[in-house]
Amino acid sequence: MSTLNMDAVGALPNPSLPPRRTRKSFVQLLFGDLVSACLTVAVGALLLSMVPVLNWAVFDAIWTTNDPAACSQGGACWAFIVAKFRFIIFGTYPPDEQWRPLLVMGIILAMILGSLSPRLWGARLIYLWVFAVVVMLVLMAGGVFGLEPVSTSKWGGLPITLLLALLSLGLGFPFAIFLALGRRSNLPIARMLSVLTIELVRGLPLVGLLFVASILLPLLLPAGWSIDKLGRTLAALTIFAAAYLAEVIRGGLQGVPSGQVEAAKALGIPGWKAVAHIVLPQALQKVIPPLTNTAIVMVKNTSLVLIVGVFDMLSASRVAATDPMWPAPFVESYVFVALIYFVICFGISHYARWLESRVQARSYR
Repeated sequence: MSTLNMDAVGALPNPSLPPRRTRKSFVQLLFGDLVSACLTVAVGALLLSMVPVLNWAVFDAIWTTNDPAACSQGGACWAFIVAKFRFIIFGTYPPDEQWRPLLVMGIILAMILGSLSPRLWGARLIYLWVFAVVVMLVLMAGGVFGLEPVSTSKWGGLPITLLLALLSLGLGFPFAIFLALGRRSNLPIARMLSVLTIELVRGLPLVGLLFVASILLPLLLPAGWSIDKLGRTLAALTIFAAAYLAEVIRGGLQGVPSGQVEAAKALGIPGWKAVAHIVLPQALQKVIPPLTNTAIVMVKNTSLVLIVGVFDMLSASRVAATDPMWPAPFVESYVFVALIYFVICFGISHYARWLESRVQARSYR
């Protein structure tokens, strides 16, 4: 009897272990039920519809050629991208000095990779970023240390896209914190100004802000004063980013229990320290996904600066495609630029997912 009872007990499932998953065959995964069968058929039809696109982009494409007329055979002309690569990436920057924007992109990549780990976050990293931005601006502008001066009108391509995205987000984030705190403040004047600023900027399209910064702002300045076009564009992007980031941060602040601030006051902690060291870290952890979405939107919004004459990567690709020597490869230019934007935005999204999972793992310890 004891043996039978032990065997029966051993046959029972252990509630502490996850349930065993039954393996399904490949056919069952694809056609196991009506929903799976419909999805399989739909995906198959989509793949079949993409065969002409693959023929155009890969099999019939022209990858290298010395004769631009060879690109008029029907396939994609990737040889145009190879020939215009430096112009699309660096714009009208002087060819002999293009090592400088290349070094700027290297500095941006190195700083981003060095800032990924939360263990390195702190005041030192902020100072390092400020120093790196100064170095990048000096490299782009020149005029010192024996570097040939290059006006901002000749800046263009991918470095401008990266600099505008980084600087608008970096400069807009502190303003966004003050706007979010001001909107939740008990002081009526601070709350009214914050609400007015946020709602006014969020109620206007970015295109309108860019036109205001590019056309109206010079008219409002005193006689003899002038701001560079790139600086005005950066100001518009910064204000736009600050307004949207402020609403995201305000949502995180509302998710932090008010009892923590009261407990900090009871312990004698000043209000600004309680906000900086207790409330804000928790608020930012709660809004990682919307912060990521705002960052991705700002990266893509940099493509709108072409309407005010800033020569970004999209502008460079459009100008390159107007070369009369090539048979108008606009599609290839847009696809190439879209792939660069996709790599940047996908990298931001993937890092945000990793950071969110890391924060959740630490909160459950």
